[in-house]
Amino acid sequence: SFTGAFENASIWAGKRFDRDNFDIHWLDTDFVFLAGTGAGIYDVQLADNWRSNFSLYGRSFSDYPVRPEYPGLEGSTDSLVLTANNYFANWQWMVNAMSAADNDERDIGEGQAAADTGFHTMVAYHGDSFFGLGEGNYKVALLHGQGLGAEVKALGSTGELTDDAQATRLGIYGTTYVAPNWRFAPVLFGEVSKDRFVEGDDYKWLTLNARLVNEITQNFEMQYEASYQYMDLDPNGRGDLNAVSGDFGKFTIAPTFKPQVGGFWQRPEIRLFASYTDWDSELNDFDTTSAFGSDSFTGGQWSFGVQTEVWF
Repeated sequence: SFTGAFENASIWAGKRFDRDNFDIHWLDTDFVFLAGTGAGIYDVQLADNWRSNFSLYGRSFSDYPVRPEYPGLEGSTDSLVLTANNYFANWQWMVNAMSAADNDERDIGEGQAAADTGFHTMVAYHGDSFFGLGEGNYKVALLHGQGLGAEVKALGSTGELTDDAQATRLGIYGTTYVAPNWRFAPVLFGEVSKDRFVEGDDYKWLTLNARLVNEITQNFEMQYEASYQYMDLDPNGRGDLNAVSGDFGKFTIAPTFKPQVGGFWQRPEIRLFASYTDWDSELNDFDTTSAFGSDSFTGGQWSFGVQTEVWF
């Protein structure tokens, strides 16, 4: 058995989603997502208020065309992510080093080099109140990556990034009760990146979201959600993509049935939903090969459905 700093530690090996990934669940997006095949150790107690996880994850990139001087040839490689995830009371500091041997031979355009290494870091705070204003919780995370680390959410998942790629992302959310039967959860999420896939490209986006829930009985609640996103996307000539900027908005009403209401994390639940979605028409021109902006997908439309969600 382990002793000392390793007394409460646990080791693992195999394929997994990392235990300490965290997300904004109702937006279906992660702050950070670490996954793959590898090995590691959790909960090494380096000091009274310092606990760390260490891991090495690997995941494979799809086969890719190599540089033009080797016509018809394809390459393949694995992305390796070496992680130190440190916790100091409510604070978290994550550091990742990345490597993908021979990925710099990938053909991503004339005169450009794909990254074969990268760096990524995240500083986060996990609050046990609603921003100090009342009961609830909140999370704040600032992420930055370079090279292969410029995919700041899904670590080690994108091989087309340039050697000079940079990205910075900020995420904030909180949950609380604003009245005995009313829950409220606001979100702010945004990212800026440059030289991502092409030298001189520039991507910016900002999302604001809020979910309001009225608990009507022990087994029924009404959920209301509104989202707004601004995008300023300049791919700088990459493929068939065009520079665009504009807004996106969505509003949802969802009668929801569940065994027990109470808190944003109670599952299972069945939701009936009606959503109205609209966006600036200029955004339709970002990718002329996609369905975005086609006759049946132009915005200014309602969608209806039913969703079941169960957690294990």
